[in-house]
Amino acid sequence: MRITHLGHACLLVEIADARVLIDPGTFADGFSDVRDLDAVVVTHQHPDHLDPERVGDLLRANAGARVLSDPGSVDVLAGLGVEAEAHRGPTTVGAVTLTPVGDTHALIHEDIPRIPNVGVRLDADGEPSVFHPGDALDGQPGSVDVLAFPLQAPWARSREMTAFLRRLDAPHAVPVHDGLLQPRGRALYLGQAAQLGGPNTRIHDLAGRGATEFRAGE
Repeated sequence: MRITHLGHACLLVEIADARVLIDPGTFADGFSDVRDLDAVVVTHQHPDHLDPERVGDLLRANAGARVLSDPGSVDVLAGLGVEAEAHRGPTTVGAVTLTPVGDTHALIHEDIPRIPNVGVRLDADGEPSVFHPGDALDGQPGSVDVLAFPLQAPWARSREMTAFLRRLDAPHAVPVHDGLLQPRGRALYLGQAAQLGGPNTRIHDLAGRGATEFRAGE
């Protein structure tokens, strides 16, 4: 399996026989030219996870891709001319099973209504499992091999981020949701994740590294 961090919350996951793009949002720079996609997953409708100006062109260039989203993003995508399925149960794309996890975005502020947020777990025989939570830290994906974790967000404190890493304690973790950080702040949060996160977790900072391979059992 290979994972490419395309900026902020956007990951390209190449697993078994499928290419799955997760959360193509406004803070991600590298997804517009991605081709041969089998599925696109949108965890929620905030623009940093769903870019209304570029996602239509992306999907027209990947006409065969299945689009799975949280229930709240179905109408948003329809307004962009994109037909999406609400991700309510395990879905098979080629040899890959995509399982929805969670239902509600983390609390930003009491004055801001909470919206749907559905994370996604990816599984395929002989491949590491992957979980992307979107914007929530309360999902229950079960034991996973590779955990994408929000590094920093207006809705999260750093101790919540490290508690999330400790709770799931995956062998590997990939920081996402980092588009608001300048280099010094990013280094600080990465240090906290490594020092205060899961005791058995190795942090892999994939920003700017291109496709990175993960193997089952390693």
